[in-house]
Amino acid sequence: MKNILTWLVHPPTEGPTSMLLLRMMAGGVFLWEGILKFAYTNQGIGRFTKLGMPFPHFTANFIGGLEIIGGLLLLTGLMTRLIAVPFIIEMIVAILSTKIALYLGTSPLPLPPSPPQFGLWAVLHEVRSEYAQLLTTIFLLINGSGQWSLDALLLRKKEPRELSQVHGSIREAA
Repeated sequence: MKNILTWLVHPPTEGPTSMLLLRMMAGGVFLWEGILKFAYTNQGIGRFTKLGMPFPHFTANFIGGLEIIGGLLLLTGLMTRLIAVPFIIEMIVAILSTKIALYLGTSPLPLPPSPPQFGLWAVLHEVRSEYAQLLTTIFLLINGSGQWSLDALLLRKKEPRELSQVHGSIREAA
């Protein structure tokens, strides 16, 4: 367990600066989807009620808050690996709670405006956003936040202190 926690809080930061684009894509979508859950009932409490989620008011507000805070964390590249874990879980739950019923043609949510409206092709069309968010978040979990991130900035600030402590220990031993 300690190894997993260490892995989560010490992400690699030497990735290409272009990883910023992936963080902006995923973080931006999570941020504005979180805001929408508070701004529009049909995207928050109403949607969670239709889906039969337990405690829809609490669940919608919790997920909305998670998406806003987590989206900002992804955008800044702070605690990228830590926030990736709940986002991966969220995307899996979102896919399972909405796309199975769409496949079966029993979705309580509005059907897509044009064919296909149920079945495999409808699911493949409608899952595109969750699929992109899921895979991007898995990528960030594995690879960290990249060079242009607060994770990298904090690591660079921490390294000189660690080096001076190591050098001080060497001098004391001599």
